[in-house]
Amino acid sequence: MDNSLLHWTEQGTDRSARWHSEAGMPPPKRVVVADDTLNADTAFRLACEGTALLWRGDFQNARQLLQALARRADGKQGKPKRKAAKVPATPTEAFHLHRQAQSQRARTLAMLLIPFEPGYTIPLRRAPDVKLACNEAYGRSEDAFVISLRELLGVIGAHEWRKTGVEIPAIDARIHPHYGVFSPVRGEYVQLVAETPLPKKTTVAFDIGAGTGVLSAVLARRGVPRVVATDMDRRALSCARDNLHRLELDEQVELLEADLFPPGRAPLVVCNPPWLPARPSSSIEHALYDLDSRMLKGFLAGLKDHLTEGGEGWLILSDLAEHLGLRPREQLLEWISAAGLVVLGRQDVKPVHPKAGDAEDPLHAARSAEVTSLWRLAAA
Repeated sequence: MDNSLLHWTEQGTDRSARWHSEAGMPPPKRVVVADDTLNADTAFRLACEGTALLWRGDFQNARQLLQALARRADGKQGKPKRKAAKVPATPTEAFHLHRQAQSQRARTLAMLLIPFEPGYTIPLRRAPDVKLACNEAYGRSEDAFVISLRELLGVIGAHEWRKTGVEIPAIDARIHPHYGVFSPVRGEYVQLVAETPLPKKTTVAFDIGAGTGVLSAVLARRGVPRVVATDMDRRALSCARDNLHRLELDEQVELLEADLFPPGRAPLVVCNPPWLPARPSSSIEHALYDLDSRMLKGFLAGLKDHLTEGGEGWLILSDLAEHLGLRPREQLLEWISAAGLVVLGRQDVKPVHPKAGDAEDPLHAARSAEVTSLWRLAAA
């Protein structure tokens, strides 16, 4: 995250405050003070030009303004576009154009800024009490700082997700995602791990990339006596620890901060790496995007040395990257072979998430063909 200073002029006085951005966005160079008198068209023009709006008006009006900016960014204001959108020639080009548009949209909407006083207090009319949500996301802080309203709404939304949780039929319980930890809303991959027959004598299993701890919980509930789960993200480890404690599985599952594998070998090693080889633009996107497929290649390369004789590695992977032209199936098979592994079998399932059936989604052609697979791998 970026913790540099934001500078602006207010009532003829030079001001500054700590800038906070989880996505690592630098502080805007141009800042104007804005309030309820600012109309949405002017705000959108300024935001598109890279001028940030430090809000001094009513908080709820700021939320409404952000919604108005989002409608304009999405082209839903009924105004003719300045130029026709480029029609992508290939699925790969469609993906990159989509990512580019997402990035531009995020930058524009991040231009509406909210000030914080020490103790996570927002000095604006009708501002909500966000102390608990901010403490959960950022930890204790007594600093004054400025963040984008869009990020703050993400913090508030994550707090609600954390309270409510996500129902996971495979464990007949809820998993509670924390801020910055990807929620297991794609239930089909969880169900694959719940239904695939376990290798014989699975006395211990490794869960590589624990995340919320959902796959560790599934394995423990299936009767694996001991599960060792690893992750490099401390937020993920904290989230997994909390969920496993709620499920009374914390003595059955050991959590380690590690890059990929824990020490030793196991009859079962499970990994659900990021599915798309692209650069993540925020901390939570590390669950989706992994530049150069670092985690996938690392898992395959090290798996053989962490399996007991007759053991299996379960690789849970969507083929969306293949439909987008980002990684051909032949390359995946080459990596498996080069790592001294063979494919014992594969369980496939079609995704059921809403975007898979959304014909207006820019990546609909790829999403509609997507299959999520559990690859059963073993030493050759």
